[in-house]
Amino acid sequence: MSTSDQQSPEPEPSEPEKSSQAAESSESVKSTESVKSSGSTESVKSSGSSESVKPSDSAKPSKPAYNDRAYRSPGGIVGGVLLLAIAGWLGVDAIVTGHGRTPWLALATLLCLVPLVIAFSVRPAVFANDDRLRVRNPFRVVVLPWGSIASLRSGYTNEVIDESGTKYQLWSVPVSLRARKKAHRRQARVDDGRTPARTDLSGQTSLETGPVRAPSDQIMDDLRKLYEARAKAADSQGEPSVRWSWEIMAPAIAGAVLLVVLLAVV
Repeated sequence: MSTSDQQSPEPEPSEPEKSSQAAESSESVKSTESVKSSGSTESVKSSGSSESVKPSDSAKPSKPAYNDRAYRSPGGIVGGVLLLAIAGWLGVDAIVTGHGRTPWLALATLLCLVPLVIAFSVRPAVFANDDRLRVRNPFRVVVLPWGSIASLRSGYTNEVIDESGTKYQLWSVPVSLRARKKAHRRQARVDDGRTPARTDLSGQTSLETGPVRAPSDQIMDDLRKLYEARAKAADSQGEPSVRWSWEIMAPAIAGAVLLVVLLAVV
């Protein structure tokens, strides 16, 4: 084969042609990226608009929470505080100035008696809200949804009875026969047309217009009204729960055991 038959190599492009080709390729890349970015921006806007149409869960109004109505015995609280003050005064004096086993006996007695005094005087309370009734007795706490209550009964004691027939006494709402007789006498005067006057805690005097009830009976009437209004509500359904108050029972038992051991040691 002769040299004339061989194909000659193609001439390389000049520098101006290379620069024009590079410029065209860069412009095509930029146009592609701008199209992609505009498409992504439009998708983000469309997704944002669709999300803005849907209402968020946090925007929905939540059910307001109300504080519990607390019912306590003022006389029991005053008596318990006085007993605690006397026991503390005598016990601390015996611990500081006593000799031999006297300080230990005083300490054991305080450890046993103080929780019991708190349990039977200061601790009892009844808390009621729209969903349930919580009864805090000396040694246990009972939670009763309104739907699980069968009745509220007043006799010589105030009790709540659940659907299974179990009775729970309301320690913080004691029955006063004296207050009940006094209320009956005042009600008899109202029925006879002799409206008695009533003086409240601020010293203002007003006339009795409605039915006269003893304080404990009035509390039970309020609880019955709340029970009748909320017994069928969906939030008031459930099973009763009982929890023992070991924070009261444990120190009282420990103090009693320590007191027995000290008395047994000669």
